[in-house]
Amino acid sequence: MTKSNFKMPQYPESYWRDLSLPSFGKLSEHISADIVIVGGGITGITAGYLLVKEGFKVAILEAGQILSGTTGHTTAKVTAQHGLIYDELISHFGLEKAKLFYEASTGALDFIRNTTKEKQIDCDFSNEDAFMYATSDEYAKKIEKELDAYRKIGINGSLVDGIPFDISTKATLMMRNQAQFHPLKYLQRLLQDFVEFGGVVYENTTATDIGEGDHPVVITRDGHRVKCKHVIAASHFPFVDMMAFYFARMHADRSYILGIKAKKDFPGGMYISADEPTRSLRYTPYNGEKLILVGGESHKTGQGIDTIKHYEALENFAEKVFGITDFPYRWSAQDLITLDKVAYIGPITSKRSNILVATGYRKWGMTNGTAAAMLLKDIILEKKNPYQELFDPARFQADPGIKKLISINTDVAGHLIKGKLEVAPKEPSDLEIDEGAVVMVNGKRTGAYKDTDGKLHLVDTTCTHLGCETEWNHGDRTWDCPCHGSRFSYNGEVFSGPAKKPLKKVDME
Repeated sequence: MTKSNFKMPQYPESYWRDLSLPSFGKLSEHISADIVIVGGGITGITAGYLLVKEGFKVAILEAGQILSGTTGHTTAKVTAQHGLIYDELISHFGLEKAKLFYEASTGALDFIRNTTKEKQIDCDFSNEDAFMYATSDEYAKKIEKELDAYRKIGINGSLVDGIPFDISTKATLMMRNQAQFHPLKYLQRLLQDFVEFGGVVYENTTATDIGEGDHPVVITRDGHRVKCKHVIAASHFPFVDMMAFYFARMHADRSYILGIKAKKDFPGGMYISADEPTRSLRYTPYNGEKLILVGGESHKTGQGIDTIKHYEALENFAEKVFGITDFPYRWSAQDLITLDKVAYIGPITSKRSNILVATGYRKWGMTNGTAAAMLLKDIILEKKNPYQELFDPARFQADPGIKKLISINTDVAGHLIKGKLEVAPKEPSDLEIDEGAVVMVNGKRTGAYKDTDGKLHLVDTTCTHLGCETEWNHGDRTWDCPCHGSRFSYNGEVFSGPAKKPLKKVDME
């Protein structure tokens, strides 16, 4: 294809977001609770649901609209097949911890499956086999090593002959009896039960800090305070750091998804390539048809080619494999990846046991997020959990951790210098309708976007986290930080952290 046919909405769309969700008021006073959960995604809602059932008074604070973040922009696979991971886990952590990782993921899958069945939740849940395929000899060898790891761990999987698409494969590894679902339909029911059990939700309430002590106090951007016994930071990126340096221990990746209607039928199953660039395939019921979700094109946030090119690459792939008749949806997602690829779930530091975090799900948020909620409940109940040591945020693996830490921070330093020295070739008057770019205003580097009404939005491109220079994301119309993954709307509002403050507005005069 020579020209993209994409709809270009003001913000990324998502098939899941078509669901009508309940709305909640903004926090407008000082309150108290047993537990404050910051973040209304899969971890926050599931943890809240589990904890109110235990008799706790729980409040969820959501910076935007409930379920509008990463959970609302997922592929919604519920699987323990997290790419090429188990051979690596055995190498870095040992066989026993690799087994624990698999058991935690499978336990999360079982929880979702059983909860859906027990509550009779109509969330398009279906059991599906998961397939990982290689298109090159190099990755076929990695698939074979991963199969050996499956056998050591006791995973129900095997090599199969290819996949049912016009894709030439060298090796394909199947993991049996995994699942897929509509995440917001599922979580809407848990949210309903959470409220009925006495839980409270506050939307458009941004938590910015915690006053420490035996009873921590969550402080919001508007100055309201919530006194509690425990805090759970389930806000994708922790909204507080407390000298734990999470921004240096993770990096942010963006990936892209098309929801297409196709000429060829989708046979079922869930598929992901082992090779790069990643290609992910699954279907979801859609108005009596199958909407095929085509994902991939992962890259570090704020870095690489024009983001619209990633959508176009997926379009070309989907056209070749399926033949596109329409693509009513397209969206992007941001995921955080830890140094050793295992999520951080537990106390934010070893000295602050009543402030808990859950982050770094590495694109597998449905299982990791559910496992996190179950683990956090047990930590608060002071109940022994076999996965606590594995996911402990205070862990440090010298291999590969130290090498990755040096690499990530060298990359950050490079982007700090590059951004400061860049001279923009454009002036604000050069922009066309619906175009954004770095421009020069009064001799300074400035971010500019001209909206569909011709109005110009000017912001200082310096990220309010640690001072890197943000880059324009054409595909999503956002300003993205290449250092630690913060994202801002075209008028400077924070989309995702670690930044807490918006970009500064710039005047022409």
